[in-house]
Amino acid sequence: MKNCKKLLLTVVLALVLVVGLTGCGKEEKVEGKVMDLIDKVNEKLPEEVKTRLFNEEITKENAEHYIGSTDIEFEEAVASENMIGSIAHSVILLRAKDGADIEDLKAQLKKSINPRKWICVWVEDEDVIIKNRGDLIIAIIVEDEDNRAIIEKGFDNL
Repeated sequence: MKNCKKLLLTVVLALVLVVGLTGCGKEEKVEGKVMDLIDKVNEKLPEEVKTRLFNEEITKENAEHYIGSTDIEFEEAVASENMIGSIAHSVILLRAKDGADIEDLKAQLKKSINPRKWICVWVEDEDVIIKNRGDLIIAIIVEDEDNRAIIEKGFDNL
């Protein structure tokens, strides 16, 4: 009887330890350069959408246009935008610097990104998606609901 109690206690403690360690684990980092990853994110978009997009590295010089601020610090970032027509479509993929507060960085982006930067078209504030996987953050500012969902799923599947 004593051995059964010890065995049961050992099993319970082992389960608590496994669950505790799993819950505290760090989210897996998505490997790769953001310029390559943006193509994977956009991969399932309809061909007529993909052919109108261009990808541009975000630098200090153009950060104001793409993310609305030059004060947001990042390791690397890219914007995927529509190059022709009046279509509100901007996807930002940003890798945070080591040790950055990801939630704070997402809040800064939400505050600074302008979903009305185009002439005659815009995205409603509540339709802007900002989320992360580890140190990789995506901002989806896309007016077409179906394309927004495709991009979000592409990011989730990286």
